[in-house]
Amino acid sequence: MKVPFVDLRAQHDELRSEIDSVLTEVIDNSSFIGGPFVDRFERNFAEFLRLQFCVACASGTDALKLALMAAGVGEGDAVVTVPNTFIATVEAITQVGAIPAFVDIDSDTYCMSPEKLAEFLAKDCRTGNSGYLVDRRTGRRVKALLPVHLYGLPADMNAIAELGACHNLEVVEDACQAHGASRMHEGVERRAGSFGGTSAFSFYPGKNLGGMGEGGAVVTDSEHKAERMRIWREHGQVERYIHVSPNGWNGRLDALQCAVLDVKLKKLEEWNERRRKAAKWYEDFLCTDDRVVLPMEPEGSRHVYHLFVVRLPDRDSVRGRLSSKEIGVGLHYPIPLHLQAAYRGLGLKAGDFPEAEKAARSILSLPMFPHITHEQVAYVCESLRDALDDRAHAACCA
Repeated sequence: MKVPFVDLRAQHDELRSEIDSVLTEVIDNSSFIGGPFVDRFERNFAEFLRLQFCVACASGTDALKLALMAAGVGEGDAVVTVPNTFIATVEAITQVGAIPAFVDIDSDTYCMSPEKLAEFLAKDCRTGNSGYLVDRRTGRRVKALLPVHLYGLPADMNAIAELGACHNLEVVEDACQAHGASRMHEGVERRAGSFGGTSAFSFYPGKNLGGMGEGGAVVTDSEHKAERMRIWREHGQVERYIHVSPNGWNGRLDALQCAVLDVKLKKLEEWNERRRKAAKWYEDFLCTDDRVVLPMEPEGSRHVYHLFVVRLPDRDSVRGRLSSKEIGVGLHYPIPLHLQAAYRGLGLKAGDFPEAEKAARSILSLPMFPHITHEQVAYVCESLRDALDDRAHAACCA
């Protein structure tokens, strides 16, 4: 049996008639940049998240950049984030003139550890002359916290937002992998993306809500922030050829993408439930195998399993065996950012963030998509156990 890592064809086949219809509508209206299709998607996505405003943009990276700019992050600032994330998280920080200040992850959730964050703010920062926090190592003002909701699981935003409020720091959420995920807050379920002052989403095709190309959005309850972000994504203009900001660029999202995303948005909750069902199948098959560390879902959280990530002994050997059986697998992410050549200038080294480094050596992403079947999951799990048995046998005979 061949099991792809993700099957985008299946979701598009399910919605083929609706997508064909809306694309025809866009073509017939010839409204390709801005206009009613963008407005409708922005309105509906904000409503889905129970927020006031959504600003669609060209990519998740642009969304992160816009979100940080709207939070007031700029030249000379530091933004606290984690080293085990896709590089876009940190690219956005450097693109606005700031630098990352990393803290380690929680070993169970792979998200920002509130304990490590509290330790960093208390021990690795000092209070500057103007009352704001300064990173002792770099001398930069700490302006914002940027937790990442990794693999579809929300970070502990109750604790992180509280730390941000205590230290007068902006909170920006990287929700690019967490469409529809949620966490309980004071007895109320809140969607990932609704805790920060601004929050970024990606609509890369493989995401839980994915377009037919690149795309992103920032969400907020601040009308002022939303208006500024709309100006920046439109070359800094408030109307055609009237430019009020020198910091703008072409960051718009095409109407065609917004039209498709609006169709898919209606299926997001159902597709997320299918992902959760598939995760339960994986857990049922693998829960008795103590060689496999399964994803966890903390009490009060709703994981939407953008990725199904396990920890394994001898990950690379197991990965090769699964690939040889035509099972698609992935590594998210094999090298933490503080060890990437791109950030060598930060002066960080192996051992600085041990939990992120241990995770990078042992994690493997198994096939996960809404249309995966019970039979496919069973085959993946059987093949995974066979690979682990072969590894154990080889070690015994060595």
